Amino acid sequence: MTVSGCAATGSGPLGYGSGARAGKIYGLLKDERFPIPAVKISQVNPRYYRQEVDYKTEEKPRTIVVDTGEFFLYLVRENGRALRYGIGIGRAGYAWAGRAVIGRKAKWPTWTPPQEMIERDPKLVKYASGMPPGLDNPLGARALYLYQNGRDTLYRLHGTHEAYSIGRAVSSGCIRLLNQDVIDLYERVGPRTPVVVLPPPGGGAVKPMLHKHEA
Repeated sequence: MTVSGCAATGSGPLGYGSGARAGKIYGLLKDERFPIPAVKISQVNPRYYRQEVDYKTEEKPRTIVVDTGEFFLYLVRENGRALRYGIGIGRAGYAWAGRAVIGRKAKWPTWTPPQEMIERDPKLVKYASGMPPGLDNPLGARALYLYQNGRDTLYRLHGTHEAYSIGRAVSSGCIRLLNQDVIDLYERVGPRTPVVVLPPPGGGAVKPMLHKHEA
């Protein structure tokens, strides 16, 4: 499936990218079902802080564009602008590219490991019926489930508390955002929001690093 090319051309004046501002937007979220600790900002390259940028694209406003090659997720806005989030990408994040829509949204989702994962790691059998929500759940505080032609692609945009993994290829999962960022995105988009997932340049995958979770 073909997707249109997109390119960010520069950051704007919104201020999300500044260190002081980042300290505020990535602070403690104490009113969540499970209070979310402040992000360890020192573990995140400032280029991956949430910020508004100039963005040239043929996609319509309110479309999500996932750039797996650059580790960015864009929420397209009017007038050549977009809200940009840093992401981490696991093996599953490189396994699919194309167009989809958000078919389901979930706050503090349950995570269920597939059978082949349980076979590789028998300790996960206790989660065969689902791992309860919580800070250690691989899907984090929110999950957006991508559907294509009415069917679940098994591709997710989800949260993580592991700040060091943003801007990196990890060994597991789909597309992860900091919990504070996925909550922000969750509130801005609704069901049927278009999503475009761009393949990495050349169609190859970045070699993953070891990681303890799969999602």
